Amino acid sequence: MSDFILDAVLFDSRDIFHKSPFGAVKAGETVTFRILFPILGRVGRPVLLMYKVDVWDQPERISMEYEKSDGVYHSYTCTFTPQEPQLYFYRFEVVSAGQTVCVFRDEGGFAKMDFQGDGMWQLSVYDAEMKAPQVLTGGIMYQIFPDRFCSSGVPKENVPPDRVIHQDWYEWPHYRPNQEGKITNSDYFGGDLKGIASKLDYLKSLGVGTIYLNPIFEAHSNHRYDTADYNKIDPLLGTEEDFRELCGKARELGIHIVLDGVFNHTGSDSVYFNKNRRYGNGGAYNDPNSPFRKWYDFIDYPCKYRSWWGFETLPDVNEHEPSYVDFICAEQGVLKKWLRAGASGYRLDVADELPDSFLDEITRSVKEENPDYAVIGEVWEDASVKISYGVRRRYLQGRQLDTVMNYPWKNAILSYLRYGDVNQLFYGIMDILEHYPKPVLEVLMTSLSTHDTERAITALIGDPVDQNNREWQAQHNTLSPERYQMGKRLFILASVIQYMLPGIPCLYYGDEAGLYGYKDPFNRTCYPWGREDQELLQALRSLGKIRTEYPGLSSGEYIPVYFTGEAAAFCRVCGKTRFYAAVNRTDHPVSPILPAEFRSGTILFGRMENDALAPFESVIIVKE
Repeated sequence: MSDFILDAVLFDSRDIFHKSPFGAVKAGETVTFRILFPILGRVGRPVLLMYKVDVWDQPERISMEYEKSDGVYHSYTCTFTPQEPQLYFYRFEVVSAGQTVCVFRDEGGFAKMDFQGDGMWQLSVYDAEMKAPQVLTGGIMYQIFPDRFCSSGVPKENVPPDRVIHQDWYEWPHYRPNQEGKITNSDYFGGDLKGIASKLDYLKSLGVGTIYLNPIFEAHSNHRYDTADYNKIDPLLGTEEDFRELCGKARELGIHIVLDGVFNHTGSDSVYFNKNRRYGNGGAYNDPNSPFRKWYDFIDYPCKYRSWWGFETLPDVNEHEPSYVDFICAEQGVLKKWLRAGASGYRLDVADELPDSFLDEITRSVKEENPDYAVIGEVWEDASVKISYGVRRRYLQGRQLDTVMNYPWKNAILSYLRYGDVNQLFYGIMDILEHYPKPVLEVLMTSLSTHDTERAITALIGDPVDQNNREWQAQHNTLSPERYQMGKRLFILASVIQYMLPGIPCLYYGDEAGLYGYKDPFNRTCYPWGREDQELLQALRSLGKIRTEYPGLSSGEYIPVYFTGEAAAFCRVCGKTRFYAAVNRTDHPVSPILPAEFRSGTILFGRMENDALAPFESVIIVKE
């Protein structure tokens, strides 16, 4: 068989001519496949091999029927109707000259024909009843690290005396170890719930429809991922009444509150574990008869126990223990307590470390309270194919997670704008669109910065952090005015891409005001009230206005138009309304392809002159 014949087979799973419908499908929905072979190849009837995930020795073999010829290619077609939510992989086989030849997926996602090959295409099948939670479908999401957003100045009661309170809102958080060589995260700036409530009008001006709060429950670190009491608001943040008031005022403005659910581990300094005896003599560490003893796995009681990534301050919880599951998920459990207090859902910390049975119970409990409340998972990779601790996960097949944090797009956008990695951007976007169910995509949480990563401006223009420690980060954390201005320009380009993609853009507090910084704690400095970068703030307000005026952007069709190392452009089709978005990441003018219909459209953001983008410029055009 000649190389021409091997290379000439045509199948592209992203093209509805070859696979329809595009992307993931509902259970019971019929999928049509079409593959083209050159006439000169003289191949026999091809077969579609459909594999249920992890069942590689028993594929379903579906014969493809001859359809027609155009004088160059023969086309063959078949249909497949999956009946249950499931993850499938597929490829093709064909007989040529008496030999069986594989048709498999190459690195770019296209068909390659050879005698051997193990690349396969993915077909995600999800529950036909799956729907996007309505609380996430309006405007953008805004992530707040509560201690660092806004302080009301209201005195607090019952604040533990071992907390260090900064007197200067604008100084850096502590980043060096203490005299014992430990990072305690025990310094605070006093941001609180009343402070957030006082800024709701500001958040509304950014187009915010959802606030995602990092942990707010009582804990003895400034990040509060070491929960001390799930049933109490941390005293430095305020009271339960303050939380109820915040949720009520937010809802009056059409804003919903999503809480950080940290259910994989607790703090060692907690009412449940109580290693430091802050809560008396009880707790799992001190009392083998404690009701919480069964929540934890002790290897050598009490000193040696299983903990999150070896951090002894974060003892792991056994999520299979019925008493713990009930504590979190039952009718009077933690989840429903705070939903009834005004929350509209949860973002689940380290979702890939929570077993499926526990995730199922969390979702059941939340949806029982209100089907439109949200359950979002922290998953850093493509969640549709995630394997964690040897288990293939089913997050997105229905009845579990509504959606996930979208780190793949974050990484692709930043890598493109900093390094020109056009393949990561193009294929990174397309892979997620192809693999995730439509209800998941509609509320996909796409950030450019988070509390776990360096801020976007630093990621775009700062010296690469790599594995450098906090001392290095502190020395390199400040950007010169020139580098900051360039980072800001790149960040606006990144935001244009982020805001114009499907799903829900998530803005990390202070990014819109010009905050930058490396990883924890430099990405957790205080919001610079009164010192905002007004140009940047106005740009993000303009983008937020587009998202609030055109809510269809969360779910409309995405069409790539022009992708090179210099510029990227794509269209969105939202019913009768069409959009064109383009960015130029270079220091010279670039003319990306501009479809003719948009020459008479309305420019919503940026500028474009004579079909060209100026250096580091972007544009968003609408045609209604």
